[in-house]
Amino acid sequence: MTSLPSPQQLSALATGAARQVAIEIVAETGSTNADLMARAASLAGPVLLMAGMQTAGRGRAGRTWHSAAGASLTFSLAWKFKRTLPQLVGLPLAVGVAIADALHGCGVDVRLKWPNDVLLDERKLAGILIETATAPDGLWAVIGIGINLALPQTLAGRIDSPAAALPPLRATRTELLAALLNSLAPALSGFDVTGVAPFAERWNALHAWRGQPVTVLDQGQARQQGIAMGVDDTGRLLIDTAAGQVALLSGDVSLRRAGA
Repeated sequence: MTSLPSPQQLSALATGAARQVAIEIVAETGSTNADLMARAASLAGPVLLMAGMQTAGRGRAGRTWHSAAGASLTFSLAWKFKRTLPQLVGLPLAVGVAIADALHGCGVDVRLKWPNDVLLDERKLAGILIETATAPDGLWAVIGIGINLALPQTLAGRIDSPAAALPPLRATRTELLAALLNSLAPALSGFDVTGVAPFAERWNALHAWRGQPVTVLDQGQARQQGIAMGVDDTGRLLIDTAAGQVALLSGDVSLRRAGA
């Protein structure tokens, strides 16, 4: 999985809703999300931008997304929604389900951690960053996705949390990216119509920490402890605490295992 895909190769593998996506491949950039956000006002339709290497990749809450050439699959997908910003709550869950579906199709048994992580063997395999930009007749969401293809020592040493890499696949990097696009495009089209509700049951079936004790972190500070249950039809995570059940929206809130 070292050679870069070509737009023509990916377009040939695109199916259904993915065929409407313009595909761009660059060898290196600072951040694919930043690049598409800067262009959002002028985009004519959905665009997938994949970089062989990102030098300023970003994760959620301003964190750095560490990657290395040949060891990471990093791309962003700009998609225009008719929904308002409050109606995009839960979009990371739908994206997570779509990524999991694609990886399961490649033989990788991943699970999901609320709100935007993809886990393999309890370690972070992939992350999702969603940013938005207003448009006259809708809202652009730029969905950044980073997946660890490998974990060389130089990369693993820069990641401050347990990380996983994809096991050897029969699929090439081109086929993997095509599978992801073919899963994401219909999921995003469906989300624009229905919201997160139809994805909630599928997300709950993939919930890595369901029934596990967790600590709720707000701005990095522990705020609550309880048992992680599942998400409701609005994408809120339900946690059973000593004071009763609470429902969490993502924002800057995150989770860790209790005692970790």
